Amino acid sequence: QWRLVEVGRVVLFSTGPYAQKLAAVVEIIDHKRVLVEGPSSDPKAAVPRHSASLSSLSLTPIVIEKLPRAAGHAALKALWEKDGVDSKWNNSAWAKNRERSVKRKQLTDFERFKVMRLRKQV
Repeated sequence: QWRLVEVGRVVLFSTGPYAQKLAAVVEIIDHKRVLVEGPSSDPKAAVPRHSASLSSLSLTPIVIEKLPRAAGHAALKALWEKDGVDSKWNNSAWAKNRERSVKRKQLTDFERFKVMRLRKQV
């Protein structure tokens, strides 16, 4: 199934200062750049409106339906919360796998050893 670059598509930043943060496509600038904004309720996860290269984004399967082109911050935030984008993302397999890998990367040597021993017991 194709994931199209469209207004309302929720994207995940893969690189840059907003890496691992969610935003929505507000406007398509050209075939390589889009205008994005991430109006998350958590201030640490919020992404200000700016143009971003598609090469630094990953398209998620989540789409905010009926988002008008170049919608303002208030309209985007209202639709973001109405659609429950944050909860949809947190319940997705992609987010759970990403969280699991981040957790495993933060393990110490001894904790990795304990995990290995527990896996061998099963």
